[in-house]
Amino acid sequence: MEAVAKLRNVPTSPRKMRLVANLVRGQKVTRALGLLRFEANSGAEKIEKLLLSALANWQQHNEDQRIEEANLYISEIFVDEGRQLKRLRPAPQGRGHRIRKRSNHVTLKIDTMIEKAGSKAAQAQVANSTTTENQAEANS
Repeated sequence: MEAVAKLRNVPTSPRKMRLVANLVRGQKVTRALGLLRFEANSGAEKIEKLLLSALANWQQHNEDQRIEEANLYISEIFVDEGRQLKRLRPAPQGRGHRIRKRSNHVTLKIDTMIEKAGSKAAQAQVANSTTTENQAEANS
């Protein structure tokens, strides 16, 4: 099950935000949170908060599953340009230079990673799903 979180009108240039987005693209959620926590770039703090929001959205839709066992990863993250505020800075001889204050929109999607059929992780994933199904049937 996929979960989406969007962050709009962030007052940072899209180019700077894409540097942080490229760090975490395709990473597992736990690893991405670790990377973002110690990244010096200012956009890392905002993307970390967005990732936590996406996790909360995923948990809302999948109340019966645990985050630790779900094998979540960042399936898609992209940064689009937002609006530009255009300002004038005084320049010599009565002129004005244009300043463009850029903003961006970030969209982040997380999803469960499905292992290949022959791997040990896939066999463990199948075993976990059958045990949870058996427990659900026993409880009802």
